[in-house]
Amino acid sequence: MEQKTCAWAMNHPLEREYHDKEWGVPVYDDKVLFEFITLEGAQAGLSWITILKKREEYRKAFEHYDLNALAVRDEARAEYIVENFDVVRHRGKINSVFSNAKAANQLIEEYGSLSQALWQFVDGKPIINHWQDMSEVPVSTEQSKAMSKFLKKRGFKFVGETICYAFMQAVGMVDDHVVGCPNKQ
Repeated sequence: MEQKTCAWAMNHPLEREYHDKEWGVPVYDDKVLFEFITLEGAQAGLSWITILKKREEYRKAFEHYDLNALAVRDEARAEYIVENFDVVRHRGKINSVFSNAKAANQLIEEYGSLSQALWQFVDGKPIINHWQDMSEVPVSTEQSKAMSKFLKKRGFKFVGETICYAFMQAVGMVDDHVVGCPNKQ
């Protein structure tokens, strides 16, 4: 079978490294899942490479995704982040991390983990798609629509159905590597 890496990953070395090592690999760690909720929300309206280039700054700005620390932050912390870290300076997106941390902690209390709450949308195992070309990949699915509705109802922000689908791809809930990609499951 001809090997062909997913086209979106061929534009920049950071994208290629992310594609080869992370994208589509199942993630069950709550902290990493929350990082991707944050990054996918930040990416809305921007290119993924913009976010990848700022990823380390996001980790520093958001206290390495310590949910308990983030859950007690407020707009004063958002101003500090804007002034001191190279992140997307959208105050709504920044403040959403704090409210999302509170909501994530509530899900952990209810489900035992953020992982359990989120992986339920794919019955706990990755959906393996068989796209021949990236143009076939949808921007949302019934599962991402259900996840978006679920998260919004519980107080999450910047979790629309397209963001949720990108999140699901990132954390391996769906494998959208094209057929022939060396990273295909």
